[in-house]
Amino acid sequence: MREYLKFYIDGRWVDPAADRTFEVINPATEEVCGRIAAGSAADVDAAVAAAREAFPGWAATSVAERLDLFGAIGAEYQKRTGDLAAALTEEMGAPSGLAGGFQVDLVIGHLQKAAEVLRNFRFEEQRGATLLVKEPIGVCGLITPWNWPMALIAVKVFPALATGCTMVLKPSERSPFTGQIFTEVLDAAGLPAGVFNLVQGDGPSVGVPLSGHPGVDMISFTGSTRAGIDIARNAAPTVKRVAQELGGKGPNIILDDEDLATNVGQGVADMMGNSGQTCSAPSRMLVPAARMEEAVAAARAATEGITVGDPTGDVAIGPVVAGSQFDRVQALIQKGIDEGATVVAGGPGRPDGLDKGFYVKPTVFADVTNDMTIAREEIFGPVLVIIGYDSVDDAVGIANDTEYGLAGFVAGRDLDRAREVARRLRAGSIAINGGFDFSAPFGGYKKSGNGREWGEAGFEEYLELKGILGYAPDVAEA
Repeated sequence: MREYLKFYIDGRWVDPAADRTFEVINPATEEVCGRIAAGSAADVDAAVAAAREAFPGWAATSVAERLDLFGAIGAEYQKRTGDLAAALTEEMGAPSGLAGGFQVDLVIGHLQKAAEVLRNFRFEEQRGATLLVKEPIGVCGLITPWNWPMALIAVKVFPALATGCTMVLKPSERSPFTGQIFTEVLDAAGLPAGVFNLVQGDGPSVGVPLSGHPGVDMISFTGSTRAGIDIARNAAPTVKRVAQELGGKGPNIILDDEDLATNVGQGVADMMGNSGQTCSAPSRMLVPAARMEEAVAAARAATEGITVGDPTGDVAIGPVVAGSQFDRVQALIQKGIDEGATVVAGGPGRPDGLDKGFYVKPTVFADVTNDMTIAREEIFGPVLVIIGYDSVDDAVGIANDTEYGLAGFVAGRDLDRAREVARRLRAGSIAINGGFDFSAPFGGYKKSGNGREWGEAGFEEYLELKGILGYAPDVAEA
């Protein structure tokens, strides 16, 4: 059993202010697999003080010095990829193939992209007689979730480091092991004391004092819309910047062409990956109403081919993260049935032969209308709803009829038509036929949040813009 009972503050592993611990449950076995120290406001105060003390020195470092550190982080990270993969499987149930593959590899991609952006980033720009200067915002509080724990730490820590900020990280208490190992990577890479600090714990005990702390200049949060609203309220009295990547209910418009069955099958696979626990998942599949029967058959076939089971084995998906998440998903599946949707694959209860662990049957609903609860709420489990449309205009209207706007998807052979549909979708990230790009900004419209992560856009969140007027007095005003 893992025990992580110290925090990383001011370059040292230190005892928490209070002797409290939090048990971590393995979702595949429902058994305790570890304990972490549970932080408090006093621990947050110590971490913020360390970050404030370190800020002037780190902000003054050169691009070359930061790039050297990124190289060291990359080397140390490669040494720990096996440890990180095992921790991911244990703490949140990611199958070993996913954990040791895409989950871990995403961090490498984000590190390489951050280094590339940093190498070419313009922190100063002359505009006539005025000098525009982009300066680090200061001390950042980073609050990350459990579903893609390593990647969602990386997209906050790397741009914060690159822009000269210092920080305090609070990982999710449901997936704390990877945050602890990531901290060990940074320590081994030689990060200066106080630049990065780690405090484990839950939202009320650590997230609340961190988001409301007067010594924190910015909060970057990824998680549910409900929690994001609470964090924004808590941060408001200190007028700090709040960047949020929140929930989603992504539409996946399957265009009417000969590739429909193939695109439906790919949409099912994309939805069910990571047990459906992805905020940008294509959870609403929109198909031509006239071809609904064909789409349902393709979705059923694709779903029945998904293997569910022990995440240490060769399976496509493991459990959802916790008992509370299992109960929520089961309740929403039942709600879909009660509201008149048709289960065409999966349904309530655990898969056959899996009597222990938080396993959910990969489930597909047909006969869904966009006003049903399962079409409106983010389920965060392996549950797909299929909605029919009569025309492309109808599809776009249904797709945009949501309080969310994180991601959208368009699949079809006619690229010009797919591009036109993508332009009309109201969301921060639209993928045409499975597009993927580490440089593309990621973030949401509406209740899916504000601000952007990934690539150059992610750097901007951690910078203040200063205009120095008259910097070049010999330049005539425009």
